[in-house]
Amino acid sequence: MKRIGIIGAGLCTPEVYSVAQEVGRLVADRGAALYCGGLGGVMEAASRGAFETGGLTVGILPGAKADDANPYITVPVVTGMGHARNVILVRSCQVIIAISGSHGTLSEIALALKMWKPVVGLKTWQDLLDVHYVDTAEDAVDKAFSLLP
Repeated sequence: MKRIGIIGAGLCTPEVYSVAQEVGRLVADRGAALYCGGLGGVMEAASRGAFETGGLTVGILPGAKADDANPYITVPVVTGMGHARNVILVRSCQVIIAISGSHGTLSEIALALKMWKPVVGLKTWQDLLDVHYVDTAEDAVDKAFSLLP
């Protein structure tokens, strides 16, 4: 099964939530598992889109309780590692889609690029070398699938 990671902030605007939910739906429609940090905001929205489409959602959680996962996570992975869980998330995925986000998202983008994982950027940090920037949810998923090994 293909593994697409969705990264982004734990808090987001309704507009970003809607975009992330559409990305999650499109990932599941194409049969890939959706990996994320398992919490709120972009992570919840993407998980919700995938979950409601019948997709597999995996949440790599920073805390020590599976109950911390948003309600749309099918498989919670409890790490107790805080932000260090970002390494596990990025390593587990074949491609990363970054949606909006703040400094945690920037760190995940950097980790992905350092690990030679393709990164698709949608409404996220700009002007980063080697990030494939797109303008829509559909473009993000199309680009991610075109970058799969």
